Amino acid sequence: MKGHVARKRFGQNFLVDHGIIAAIISAIDPKRDETVVEIGPGLGAITEPLMARVDHLHVVEIDRDLIARLKKQHAPDRMTIHEGDALAFDFASIGKDLRLVGNLPYNISTPLLFHLAEYVDIVRDMHFMLQKEVVERMVAEPGDADFGRMSVMLQYRFYLEWLIDVPPESFNPAPKVDSAVVRLIPKPVSELNAKSQEKLSQVVLTAFSQRRKMLRNTMKSLLSEAAFAELGIDPTLRAEDVPVEDYVRIANYLS
Repeated sequence: MKGHVARKRFGQNFLVDHGIIAAIISAIDPKRDETVVEIGPGLGAITEPLMARVDHLHVVEIDRDLIARLKKQHAPDRMTIHEGDALAFDFASIGKDLRLVGNLPYNISTPLLFHLAEYVDIVRDMHFMLQKEVVERMVAEPGDADFGRMSVMLQYRFYLEWLIDVPPESFNPAPKVDSAVVRLIPKPVSELNAKSQEKLSQVVLTAFSQRRKMLRNTMKSLLSEAAFAELGIDPTLRAEDVPVEDYVRIANYLS
């Protein structure tokens, strides 16, 4: 921890609990020849045990001080450092069959998850530490107050598994929130039934734009009462009560 002050603008909270670190590495179970990419390696809490298990590690880091530290600690034949913002990074430039890992900065976790969802065809799996309430939203089921746009769009593309709860005292500095580790495995193409990803995205965004209102009000620009009837979807439902597959059916009807 010595020599680096956590930066608020990068959402830095460094993991220091060795039990939690071991549990994360065990859940990932990386193999020597796999292409593992760590987002935001920070001070190396997960980086070091990962490097003990793989021949070569890719890291994406924005903080110049941490990049300088990593360059000193690791030879280029063992670590490739991709300097810059993960939100703008082209993960396809690394290769295929990627295994993504990270203690994601809480201030960018939602947009970053949407960015990473664009790379499902080159990703084998993802293991991320996130704010617990983000994980609750990711895995929420229809009817839950937490079920929202993120739930629908991520559940459409991934199998999600809540793995580990992580208390604030596992970090330095301790965040004011609980954290959790989640696993995301891309669904096979055969299970992605939306004719248009863009249309699905538009439908979900529209439905959740005013989540307290009924679908007949939020979606009147897209669907008539007759269309609801044809689809067999109750127009008096609210967005949070509609399962993922019904959003796909609406999108396909409109495509």
